[in-house]
Amino acid sequence: MEATGLTSGTVYPALERLESRGLLKSKWEDEAAAHAEGRPARRYFTLTASGATALKAALDRYKALRPIRGFAPEPS
Repeated sequence: MEATGLTSGTVYPALERLESRGLLKSKWEDEAAAHAEGRPARRYFTLTASGATALKAALDRYKALRPIRGFAPEPS
């Protein structure tokens, strides 16, 4: 959420949709360990093999986009 500036109400539903499609899997950390540190348990998401394939395809499509007239991407 820090990297995107999006709220948890936007990020977590999107992650849950990706998980329901088999692109991600999630696991909750040990609740006792989190509480020992004085915080709620964290949910960790990892990319599945299907998710990695879908991500690669999406990145390939993104790279293939042609520049739009009047739009100049930032230099990398």
